[in-house]
Amino acid sequence: MLAAPLTPARSVTTRRAYWTRLLPALAVLACVTRVPSFVRPVWNPDEGYLAVQARLLAHGGHLYETVVDRKPPLVPWLYEAAFAVCGSGSLAPVRVLAVLAQTLTAVLLASLARRRWGDTAGRTAGVLYLLVSVGLNPEDAQAATFEVFILPATAAALWCADRRRWGAAGTAVACAFLTKQTGGAVLLPVAWLLNRAGTPGAGALRLGAGFAVPVLCAALVTDPAGFLFWTVTGSAAYASFTGSELHVLGRGLANTALLAVACAGLIPPVVRSLRTARTARTARTGVADAADLWLWLASSAVAVTVGFHFFGHYYLQLTPPAALLATAALRASPRERLSAAVFTSACCCALFLAWGLLAPRPELAHAQRLAAALAQRTGPADRVLVWGMHPETYWLARRTPATRYLTAGLLTNYSGGRDGPQVGEKYAVEGAWPVFRAELTAHAPALVVDDSRGEPYAADRIPSLRRLLAGRYEEVGRVDGAVIYARTPPE
Repeated sequence: MLAAPLTPARSVTTRRAYWTRLLPALAVLACVTRVPSFVRPVWNPDEGYLAVQARLLAHGGHLYETVVDRKPPLVPWLYEAAFAVCGSGSLAPVRVLAVLAQTLTAVLLASLARRRWGDTAGRTAGVLYLLVSVGLNPEDAQAATFEVFILPATAAALWCADRRRWGAAGTAVACAFLTKQTGGAVLLPVAWLLNRAGTPGAGALRLGAGFAVPVLCAALVTDPAGFLFWTVTGSAAYASFTGSELHVLGRGLANTALLAVACAGLIPPVVRSLRTARTARTARTGVADAADLWLWLASSAVAVTVGFHFFGHYYLQLTPPAALLATAALRASPRERLSAAVFTSACCCALFLAWGLLAPRPELAHAQRLAAALAQRTGPADRVLVWGMHPETYWLARRTPATRYLTAGLLTNYSGGRDGPQVGEKYAVEGAWPVFRAELTAHAPALVVDDSRGEPYAADRIPSLRRLLAGRYEEVGRVDGAVIYARTPPE
């Protein structure tokens, strides 16, 4: 006998029951996968940079003027808001927001999959995404930084485009872009869905307006010229990897291998589905008909490649489309294959969680010891300069930076961990050194810390900094190879 069709009231009740069961399960799983994020005060320099930025903004700083970074404004504002509500002594509130972001991403993916392939696919997509979302070095996967907050915006863009809500899709793309520039890559699959919808003209206008309005508002609220420079035009040198090819290639291969391990349960069903589609008379089976998802994965891969740095957290953008493609591949598979994929993903997730909970973090321990030394030798009102790549030292020491440049990266082009020849004063962001020298004159730091520890941007290789230290400072201590200089008293 045929099943009776669902009435509207029964359909609403069924949908409500489905989400009533699934939402708590996804929220709990998101919390479990993010447990390691709460066990350390700071996970990586990006978190440290954002924390220092947020403190400076809270005390009257202006983004792209007195507080600078090569990033759009949404995440610094998010940190600032969290600090305003909960105080700036802990990143726990931001970590809670990261859990919420991961939960929202999983819910949007589940909704996409359920709309296309049914209830089981919805559950599968949400669970698989959360299991693979932590499948990288914990300092990349567990940190509450840009990529974690990109993901719900990119998922929302596809969710809206799938429902032909083009204005909302454009706004979601804008939010992804304003979180980090590479988030704008999701525009490619959105545009493909728009073209497939058959009414590209009117939809394109709504999509463009939805994108343009938030971006223009962000530029006007900050500083239009500064916004354009720091988010678009001022990063040409950062995007080059000349002289660091092997270094960058090694990092890219290592992080690709880590994500492949995390996706060990996802890759086989996708490959199997592609092989089946190749031999079948029709390609509309498994993942072969999911062109928008393949475009999402491809555009995310381009986003990972842009800049040629291949940091692990860049790879997080690949996880939502990967989870959906695996779900598409598994929807027609026997139940045992679905169970095997989830089980394998859960085992891999457990390995990465154990890594996050148990592995030592020597750079964090170093930053903590250095911050303790700074706090001991200075007062709360003193400004300090930490010449290095770990801005979390300022945040841990609760000391104000003497300059808007929170790392040596913007002043030497070492950003991205280069080990090649294009590192030095002449490779700095355009106009940075005159501003840097003026700020050190106006706010002479009570202490200068050379935390380069033999890296290519070491103070003795930077003429302007070397002259500053030789003329006005003397060495007063060392911490794990970092050299502390104090201002010499006037004669």
